[in-house]
Amino acid sequence: MQLNKTNRKFIYTYSHHEDEYDLCRLEMRSFFHFDTELNYLMSDIEVAPSRSPFIQDRLEVLYESNSIEEMKELVEKLNITAESYKVVCLNTMDLGDTKKIHHPDRRLIEREIGLCIEGEPELDHPEIVFGLLLLENHWYFGIHVKSESVWRKHMHKPKSYSTALSTRVARTVVNIAVPVIDNVKVIDPCCGIGTVVVEGLSMGVDIVGRDISPLVCVGARENLAYFELDGTITKGPISEVNEHYDVAIIDMPYNIYSHVTPEEEYDIVKQARRIADRVVFITVDTIDHLIEKAGFTIKDRGIAKKQQFERQVIVCE
Repeated sequence: MQLNKTNRKFIYTYSHHEDEYDLCRLEMRSFFHFDTELNYLMSDIEVAPSRSPFIQDRLEVLYESNSIEEMKELVEKLNITAESYKVVCLNTMDLGDTKKIHHPDRRLIEREIGLCIEGEPELDHPEIVFGLLLLENHWYFGIHVKSESVWRKHMHKPKSYSTALSTRVARTVVNIAVPVIDNVKVIDPCCGIGTVVVEGLSMGVDIVGRDISPLVCVGARENLAYFELDGTITKGPISEVNEHYDVAIIDMPYNIYSHVTPEEEYDIVKQARRIADRVVFITVDTIDHLIEKAGFTIKDRGIAKKQQFERQVIVCE
């Protein structure tokens, strides 16, 4: 089956906790250059759904219609080379003003459309999965890719500490910092136990880690090895970084064990300006004045919230 690589349309469905609303929208803007209050969006930009903790499904649209009957006629023209297929109706939850389609009705629709496709239906291990989606009384049919929650596997790492970013937030921050991963060099110069580095490497990002604490570096390397990720963790302060990077991701030290003075805090920001073109800061304290003093421009920002605890995520160039 040949797909037209121009004028492609993708539909992404989203799900997140209310605390994650702001962070999810910041990730949307990084990937797609706009956001929406809705729990779905359409774009011509292709993003692997498993990159985001919030994306549920991606549908690459092949056909659009105003009714199921019209869609059946369109699908009958489909020429697929796959030996087996499956059709899935994606209206498993309310999407904007479009109400969820209940399970028995979804199965009926899937069967109706499936019967119009040449080939062998295969529910368990199909070669290709087609998706069908109703939005605002309009039907969309195309190639479906379901998101896999890769980050969940990384929750159970051998070394961790309570103040580290959650795997979900870390993965989102990597996406915000590096929406397109090709030919982008990234560093986390205060990497701690390596949560950001693990998420980055698992998505194919060219990222290295660094930390001033030798003990923490050992733990970060152990985490990478546990997940069979090939990465580099170097011991040393950010001031000793000699290479230049496209992007730096910095979770600013803030707890009683890694307390830094205002001067040391500014030095981290100033060094970040030296080593990278684009920096995403994660901070509990307000550091806008330090960011501007170092010569950065704040391009975007959001809040990573967990109940009453908030971290600012600030995108700078």
